[in-house]
Amino acid sequence: MVKARVIGISRHRLTTDGDGVTTLVAFNGCPLRCKYCLNSHCWDPERGKEYTPETLYEETKIDQLYFLATHGGVTFGGGEPLLQVDFIKEFRERCGTQWQLVAESSLNVPFENLEALDPILDGYIVDIKDMNPEIYQAYTGKDNVVVLKNLEWLLQHRDPNGIMVRVPHIPDFNTDEDVVKSMERLKEMGVKNFDEFNYIIR
Repeated sequence: MVKARVIGISRHRLTTDGDGVTTLVAFNGCPLRCKYCLNSHCWDPERGKEYTPETLYEETKIDQLYFLATHGGVTFGGGEPLLQVDFIKEFRERCGTQWQLVAESSLNVPFENLEALDPILDGYIVDIKDMNPEIYQAYTGKDNVVVLKNLEWLLQHRDPNGIMVRVPHIPDFNTDEDVVKSMERLKEMGVKNFDEFNYIIR
């Protein structure tokens, strides 16, 4: 039986994580170690409540009327949702095709995961951090080679309008000029939708 640990479920989100009313489901587990991570508790493999696709569906279907009326659905975040391939596939089998399923991802995952889930996902919110490999490495502890390859593949295989790329201003790591350079390069790759914002350090 497929199971996954979920560190949080947030209902009635509007235009934050995709179209319409959405429920954000945050999974445990992440390949990155970002310095200002808001969900660093997802690094602890024991944190969170264990769900099956069926039990998660039963909990989220309470808002089905909102999802259908607003073209909304469930956004999977984390942590890194693209590490939960079998879980999300089985969840789609239960919720059907009318809910919008969106992944909020770093794309720093094996290509096989992306390829397996892409046919059943309706959209992506990609947290790109910074396009400069040195800045990315310093901030996340990983390189961004896989990220760029996965993003390039996505832009070639689906409508770019279904991909939102988040480009943050990260205190002590990138400058306004770095952000501009990242966005210019992303536009050259074919990205059309951006969420440019400032990290607020607590």
